[in-house]
Amino acid sequence: MTSADGTPVRVGLFGLLGSGNLGNDGSLEAVLGYLRAEHPEAVVDALCGGPESVTTRFRIPATRLHWYRGEYRTASRAGAIAGKGLGKLVDVFRTAAWVRRHDVVIVPGMGVLEATLPLRPWGFPYSLFLLCATGRLLGTRVALVGVGAAEIGNRPTRALVRWSARLAAYRSYRDAQSRDAMRAMGVDTARDEVYPDLAFALPTPRVSTPTGSPGPVCLGVMDFHGGNDDRARADEIYRRYLDGTIRFVRALVEEGRPVRLLTGDECDASVVTAILDAVDSSLVTAAEPTSLADLMKEMAAADTVVAVRYHNLICALKTGTPVLALSYAAKSDALMDRMGLGAYCHPAHEVDAGRLLEQFRDLEKHAAELRQTLTERNRVAAQQLAHQFIALTTTLFPAPAHAHAHQEAP
Repeated sequence: MTSADGTPVRVGLFGLLGSGNLGNDGSLEAVLGYLRAEHPEAVVDALCGGPESVTTRFRIPATRLHWYRGEYRTASRAGAIAGKGLGKLVDVFRTAAWVRRHDVVIVPGMGVLEATLPLRPWGFPYSLFLLCATGRLLGTRVALVGVGAAEIGNRPTRALVRWSARLAAYRSYRDAQSRDAMRAMGVDTARDEVYPDLAFALPTPRVSTPTGSPGPVCLGVMDFHGGNDDRARADEIYRRYLDGTIRFVRALVEEGRPVRLLTGDECDASVVTAILDAVDSSLVTAAEPTSLADLMKEMAAADTVVAVRYHNLICALKTGTPVLALSYAAKSDALMDRMGLGAYCHPAHEVDAGRLLEQFRDLEKHAAELRQTLTERNRVAAQQLAHQFIALTTTLFPAPAHAHAHQEAP
């Protein structure tokens, strides 16, 4: 893939990548797979949260997103506060210099236009705004690809997110409600499309056939304290979620069911420890996944899955394993509904172990037909994502690249 003057197109990837969140890195992996398959001549690098991890795993150069290394630590001392403030100024110039070196910058998936989990306006929303603003000023096309969005109440965060979306050269969303949310916040979405989450483009591991006897249950956990509007009762929400989950695990163990605990972010390890301490049984074990591929392998070997994190749900759905969602945001409900499992959602804010067990047993009762439904829905998702990548090439990359692609086509 070359630009109009014959030089390779320079593509930047941007986001909280390599920072321990498996879903974010899965979105990056999907976009890299597309670039390497369809545009192998592109020169690719990243501006991200964990550059060392991205370089090691994905074999691309990477630069740290923030100048100030303590960006995501709470600043209480005067020196830390001053460092954060100076970092915001320095990052204007660092971001502009990085953007200037690229023809295209892609923000691969993630919930970059939402605040369904605790979020400060001068954290990532500010960084995203710098990216989109400098892209517009410097003539670098910025694409928000398959992103999640939700209406935001906090006014500074809402303004930064709205302007980021307006300044981007391309937008697509991972569900219709994300597009609706951006429209409600004042963004013209008339030309924006909706596609399945990018993680549905990842390879699927071999799926095991259920043996007929009750098999293992995968439980995806989360260090869950509610969302941006729940800060005042964050500890209460966490305790209710953890207590309900522990009671659910105990009930499964009493029935002799093996339970495999899975995480989706490094911060979830504390929840695994709390459950293992509370339920002293050899039937309860924990995996240490380092990628969505690891998660999918675990879930493909399970009879059923119960999960909180959005991309844990995707991994179960993609492997065709019946899953019950502990839903903390409307995006989870929309995903489950899209894949034909809308009846199997339970509120993560108020986990009721008794009701959760009832839903779980109903899920297992209908497992065979749900697996058939997921097979068909996954086929449709793959087709839709193929169209997403065609649209990306058409919209983002120079005409000579299209001509070359047509010449190479059989």
